[in-house]
Amino acid sequence: MPTPPPADVIEPQLHTDEIQTRDEFDRQLATGRLTGLTVQGLRLDLAPVPDLTGVEVAGTLFVGCRFASRDVGADLVRRGANVVPPFSGLPYPTQPGHLYTPEDLAAGFAEGGFTGMYDTRVYDHYRVHGGALPDVKEALGQRLHDHGVDNALADATRVWLARHGPQSVVGIMGGHAVRRGSPAYRMAAVLGWELARADRLVVTGGGPGVMEAANLGAYLADRSAAELTEAIDLLATAPDFTDHHSYTATALAVRQRYAGVPRQRGADLDWARAGGLAIPTWLYGHEPANLFAGRIAKYFSNAIREDTILRLARGGIVFAPGRAGTVQEVFQAATKTYYGTDGVSGAYVFLDRDYWTRELPVQALLRPLLAASPFGDLSSTIHLTDDVREAVRLLTA
Repeated sequence: MPTPPPADVIEPQLHTDEIQTRDEFDRQLATGRLTGLTVQGLRLDLAPVPDLTGVEVAGTLFVGCRFASRDVGADLVRRGANVVPPFSGLPYPTQPGHLYTPEDLAAGFAEGGFTGMYDTRVYDHYRVHGGALPDVKEALGQRLHDHGVDNALADATRVWLARHGPQSVVGIMGGHAVRRGSPAYRMAAVLGWELARADRLVVTGGGPGVMEAANLGAYLADRSAAELTEAIDLLATAPDFTDHHSYTATALAVRQRYAGVPRQRGADLDWARAGGLAIPTWLYGHEPANLFAGRIAKYFSNAIREDTILRLARGGIVFAPGRAGTVQEVFQAATKTYYGTDGVSGAYVFLDRDYWTRELPVQALLRPLLAASPFGDLSSTIHLTDDVREAVRLLTA
């Protein structure tokens, strides 16, 4: 029988030999030594351009960095450094140093509409280069990008986890086709709103439907319930995500209307109470981006993305009505809980009792499965309810 991997295998690690910001780089540069360090995704071609000629660089790895000229990179290699330059021709960074923001994904929308925004341009490039089965150059670029997102996600969540603990992160899963303004959408939005106000980090798969609704609720956590209702009503004027342009334009208009104090990238934990976290993938890039999360860890690899969501959501998971994708997530999460892969699991809350007992009775299989866990009977983690407030109580007790 499989056993949980050692804790040091699954816990996020703090890699002190990695340099990911220009401030860190400049401080280390002042010592005259970069030996053995990894410098990730920095624009070293921008003023003030650093002078690297007298710096010790034996064993230093520069990955995804830009230099003032090719000669700089060549000189570093001659002196013992390893240089993996940004790949030319890619519309995305080879080694992103931070998570995406809604503004990042929507960049270009004002000038070129849905087809002109960054998110769409990356997806179009992804499709042209093989989609889920890319050519070699594209595959390497995507893997480096996703590794950068891994690092940025660990950095972004480290302060939150240190302050609130792993049981404070709650996942919300559900159908992507749920229309804005529908009862299911409103329920998910209220759920995200209540959880964020209770100091829970809301994590979704970053798609439309239930996922957008949950991040919307978290985005408006500092607003009143009446303003949340008003925002949903405004979004409901463009209810169907297949109308990409209108769907995106309405989201941006709502963001602008309810924008609060401008939040700086990386400013402590402001983003957690301004939308929470979304973890989408360009595998589903045909769906418009969810623009209400505070930070967005967008991957090319769907498998990494799904595992990451479930690994983080140690404070419990809410499953709103959904179809095959949601059911897959139910049992992928159950596998982790059954084997204790990521440690102790929180509650599994299934919203809409009738749906999960009659239409898709997954809980009838889930209960006996978790009851037989090698760690004892875990079936008590399963809850069915029609009441958002009961769901919040179960997840914040």
